[in-house]
Amino acid sequence: MPGADGLPPEEGTPRALYDGTPVTLVHVVRHGEVHNPQRVLYGRLPGYHLSDLGQEMARATAEHLAGRDVTHVVSSPLERARETAAPIAAAHGLEVATDPLLIESGNVFEGETIDRRMLADPRHWGAYVNPFRPSWGEPYVDIADRMRRALDAVREQAAGREAVMVSHQLPIWTLRRALEGRRLWHHPRRRECSLASVTTVLFHGPLPVRVMYAEPAAHLLAGAVDVTGEASEVAP
Repeated sequence: MPGADGLPPEEGTPRALYDGTPVTLVHVVRHGEVHNPQRVLYGRLPGYHLSDLGQEMARATAEHLAGRDVTHVVSSPLERARETAAPIAAAHGLEVATDPLLIESGNVFEGETIDRRMLADPRHWGAYVNPFRPSWGEPYVDIADRMRRALDAVREQAAGREAVMVSHQLPIWTLRRALEGRRLWHHPRRRECSLASVTTVLFHGPLPVRVMYAEPAAHLLAGAVDVTGEASEVAP
C-alpha cells in the first residue's frame, strides 16, 4: 500500500506535518480463516486456530505490510488473531504484544451452530428484542469505546511511524463506523471487513483524518469459510 496515505514510506524516519504534528498510520487487521468444520459461532472460546488457508491469508497480509514502517504489532489474545499477527511481526523483526481490548465481541450465541433451527428456537427469542443495542451481545457503544482506546494507545506508541493491530470483524467494523461518524448498528452481512483484510487509519496528531481499506487475501476468499458472512457495505 505504498503511497496510500499520500506520503512516501520513508522507513525509519518519523513523519510529520510542516508544523511538527506527527503523521501516524495504524493498520487494523482482521484474522484469517479459522479451522471450524462444524461452523460454530466461536466468539471468545479458546482453541480455535487458523486453518491452512487462514495461515496462507496471514502470510499474504504480512507480505502486503512488509514494506511499511511498522514499529509495533498488537493482537487480540485469541489464538486466531495472534497467529495472524505472528508473520506480520516477524517480517519487521518484532514481537507480538497482546491487548484484551482487541478481543472478539461478546455474544449470547457463542458456542452455537448458526442455522435456521437455532434462530427459530423460542429460548433465543429474548435476544432479538433490540437489534440496535444489540440485545444478543456486547453493546456497540462499548465495542467502539474499547477499540478506540486500543487504537489511541497504539497510535501514541507509534507516533510518526506505523503500527498494526489484529482483531476481529465486528470490533473492527464498529470502530470504523465510529471513526467515520456513522450509526453503529448495521446488518452483519454488510460489513466491509473480509478475512485478513487491512483497515488503515491515518492520523494527524491525535486526529483520525482518513480511513483506507485493502484485501491482501482477496484471491483466497472464494474458498474460505466465514460464519459471520461478509459483503460490501451498501447501506448507511
